[in-house]
Amino acid sequence: MNGWKRCIYVTIILLQAWVAFGQRGNTLTREAYISAYSELAMKEMARVGIPASITLAQGCLESNNGNSTLAVKANNHFGIKCHDWTGKKVYHDDDARKECFRSYASPYESFMDHSLFLTTRTRYESLFELKPHDYRGWAKGLKKAGYATASNYANLLIQIIEENELYRYDVLVLEGGLGMGTDSTSMVAEHGYHTNREVLINNMVEYIVVEPGDTPETLRDEMDLYKNELYRYNNLYKGARLDPGQIIYLQPKRRKAARGNEIHVVEEGQTMYDISQIYAVKLKHLYRMNLMTEGAQPLEGTEIYLRRKRHDAILRPESEPEPVSPEEVEMQFEFDG
Repeated sequence: MNGWKRCIYVTIILLQAWVAFGQRGNTLTREAYISAYSELAMKEMARVGIPASITLAQGCLESNNGNSTLAVKANNHFGIKCHDWTGKKVYHDDDARKECFRSYASPYESFMDHSLFLTTRTRYESLFELKPHDYRGWAKGLKKAGYATASNYANLLIQIIEENELYRYDVLVLEGGLGMGTDSTSMVAEHGYHTNREVLINNMVEYIVVEPGDTPETLRDEMDLYKNELYRYNNLYKGARLDPGQIIYLQPKRRKAARGNEIHVVEEGQTMYDISQIYAVKLKHLYRMNLMTEGAQPLEGTEIYLRRKRHDAILRPESEPEPVSPEEVEMQFEFDG
């Protein structure tokens, strides 16, 4: 999201929270908190894949519905401690006395950093392999990965989600309720990027087409993205060269192709990466659906399943060369932190 639109959006979020906060004296109710931040949680789900229900439930629990000391004084809605943080800090008693926590200029920045925190740490990677509406799996996975020390953390999140029907926000995102369009290919997106180029949609994933002179770094700056997003979403390695006409996704690809795209017949020279980019399907899931070893490449004429798992493995002739190393196909970068 570009600078001026971000300012407008932050202002809207702050106004919503201020109105909600004023509804009952100085205490923000859970209902008001959810109303104030549900749209932001849904936008983050569409952008990075964290269920909106989980984001809202964590916000409710960690910030006491926006009323905790950390939320009021530091805009920290998710209880994220300093770790490798270089921004402003506050000190607060938690598991130990005077622990260091991150401090933000606005609740918006807290929500954005929550997304960055979960998407850039390897211990949370497995959560993004879950179905996007599996809030129970996410709640249990967050506890298992050590997000919080409370023994009943997962159950608390699930209870908040189910008591407040937060799963309906996940459904809204998955059904295109944010103006993201449908499963159709090459729709023009209504986006907040500060760019004159067309932002298109394939399989409900926003993408752009590479122009001469583009690099991952220039695109990251132009589209105002986090440091490693383009690499992660497009299975790129550091230093990768982009070719004009190449598709670059601005959001995580999906677990399967859009309806109507059941099978792809491999053309001469096509790789699994090429097919992943054509249909906006995660490369790992393509390999799993087709019972293939990661890094292996299909022969011309092979049928690649795009929406469901095949029952028979793809046979490789004895003369076929050994598979390419997964490191040569998958993204090759290290997360920060």
